Amino acid sequence: MRSTSLLLFIVIILSSCSTEKKAIKAFKLGKYQNAIDLFKKTGNSGKANFFIAESYRLSNRPKEAEQFYAKAGGRGFDADSIKFYYAQALKANGKYDEARQQLESLVAATSNTPLKDRASAEINGIGYLAKLAESPSYYKVKNLEAINTPASEYSPVYLNSELYFTSSRGDGKIYEAEGKPFTDLYKVTTKGANVEMSTLARLPEGINDNVRNEGCVTFSPDGKIMIFAKGNSEKKKGGGADVDLYISRFRNDVWSEPIPININTQFKNESDGDAKNFSWDSTPAFSPDGRTLYFASNRKGGYGGTDLYSAQMDSRGRFTRVRNLGPEINTSGNEMFPYVAEDAKLYFASDVHPGYGGLDLFVVKRANGKTQIKNLGQPMNSNSDDFAMFLFKPDRGFFASNRDGGKGDDDIYTFINEDPDLRVVNYYLQGITYTPGKDGKLQILPNTKVNLLDGKGDVMQDYVTGNDGKFLFRVYENEDYNLVGESSGYLVKRQGYTTRGKSVDPSTLKELLTNITLDTMIVLEKIELDKSFVLENIYYDFNKSNIRSDAAKELDKLVQLLLDNPEIKIELGSHTDSIDDEAYNRQLSQRRAESAVSYMIQHGIAAERLQAKGYGESKPIARNTNPDGTDNPEGRQKNRRTEFKILEVGAVTKPVEGDEQFEEDRYFRE
Repeated sequence: MRSTSLLLFIVIILSSCSTEKKAIKAFKLGKYQNAIDLFKKTGNSGKANFFIAESYRLSNRPKEAEQFYAKAGGRGFDADSIKFYYAQALKANGKYDEARQQLESLVAATSNTPLKDRASAEINGIGYLAKLAESPSYYKVKNLEAINTPASEYSPVYLNSELYFTSSRGDGKIYEAEGKPFTDLYKVTTKGANVEMSTLARLPEGINDNVRNEGCVTFSPDGKIMIFAKGNSEKKKGGGADVDLYISRFRNDVWSEPIPININTQFKNESDGDAKNFSWDSTPAFSPDGRTLYFASNRKGGYGGTDLYSAQMDSRGRFTRVRNLGPEINTSGNEMFPYVAEDAKLYFASDVHPGYGGLDLFVVKRANGKTQIKNLGQPMNSNSDDFAMFLFKPDRGFFASNRDGGKGDDDIYTFINEDPDLRVVNYYLQGITYTPGKDGKLQILPNTKVNLLDGKGDVMQDYVTGNDGKFLFRVYENEDYNLVGESSGYLVKRQGYTTRGKSVDPSTLKELLTNITLDTMIVLEKIELDKSFVLENIYYDFNKSNIRSDAAKELDKLVQLLLDNPEIKIELGSHTDSIDDEAYNRQLSQRRAESAVSYMIQHGIAAERLQAKGYGESKPIARNTNPDGTDNPEGRQKNRRTEFKILEVGAVTKPVEGDEQFEEDRYFRE
């Protein structure tokens, strides 16, 4: 009898060990639901509770993780991390006081500085909620019941009276990370928030497939380009890590076969030595003008978790200049689901910026060149995940949430903003690129690239003009910019522009939406050898050659011109009027030219690109005296000038095979 009991005990132990091994393997493969089911069979140990809690967290179910984090632990586990995630689970369940207690205990005990900083930020965030509650909210929220099911519906996008969204409502293969069917893209005809369910349709095969998740779609303003996320195939390791962005174009009334876009990230899998994509690139959103793509990624070089990035789409439809949106927006946690509204405000979801729990919705406002981030408050946010905002009018739109009271998992909600003072003012800067004609009159210069730079010198937008030479940029009130124009065979032209003093008071407007267009122009000079360009306002004290502060400002512009046009070499020429004798004037002008050249060398221009030349009084452009012999001050002033002329234009180096630019161009040629 005793031997039978012992044998049974051994069988139970071996069975438990086998189950635990399977559970750990499932966890490592990212099959979190399988891991949960298996670990629940191994008993109620601290180890089992830890892996169950982690599986719930990593499959975005923090509420369910709470009870398991409370009992997680044991040798080999980081007690500080467990306490932190336990606090986050408490917060997700609306238990803010209990979460604060856990966080304060963690801050007092841990020696892990990054974790202590995150815990302190969470404590401050909980305190922020009380202040947020004091602010009035004009939002009204309603579940879009007609479209939601017990499955997951999220990422709503409205285009041409159709609502596109992502859903796991299918009955196909199960995605083992979450224990739910794979998600697909759907569309349905709507009039605002009034859904015509008889038109519900799954997007065609090719866009959707049965072995991967598709989701988070965005469209160019004309509806002809679709970019969406696709990933989570069973053929790759790492569970939900392999998510890429795909592009499809609408041609001949059908969507083309989607292909990965060139900004997806390639990492190296050190375990097998193969180059594979192990980054998560998802939640794309086009800007209103269709020239910028925003997305979330956990690529290397970010601030932690998933960060928000932008990429520019050029005139050939390719994406370049991928840029992290920076530490003001991105945190050590997860920022995702970006969306840029018509008024250029950026909306996004974050689980670290001060919020109610899980993902909260935030808006980024620009004011005087700086960003301000604001939580949208309740009822837009809850202690659950609130994300994927989309406005189909300035005061109403959609978002997704898995809050209590929904029809299932993630649901789509509609909202309206009834703020009586809501006024949307959009500022645009339009202009035309010109060049002087042979007769001196300005003529339109087509096919010119124009960049809009912010006050820090970063490129905000770019534009390639057509035959009409016109360009258009979105700008903001009370900001300083630089416009940079480039065209083959012409000097790169840089000029400032400010919107200071050009804004309107929204309280004086009656309409909900007002567009204000400002005007400018850019004149590009053709590159011609020996053609002279007069530098305005380069003055010297009488009989002196040192650089005055007012002259330095003008020489700084020439320095910038040479930096913008690295292929040219110039002569800097100084001229005088006819006062004093010719030899003295030539010597004085030579000293002045050399002084200006020395200044430019000190400010980063290579000496071999500069040549100083003093012309004295030998090349007047106006009379120094009047016909009657009297003095002509205006003419003398014109003659006391500084000019530059182009002596040499260097050859432009063409990309060769193996060069990074060549390879990028070949990607798009193919």
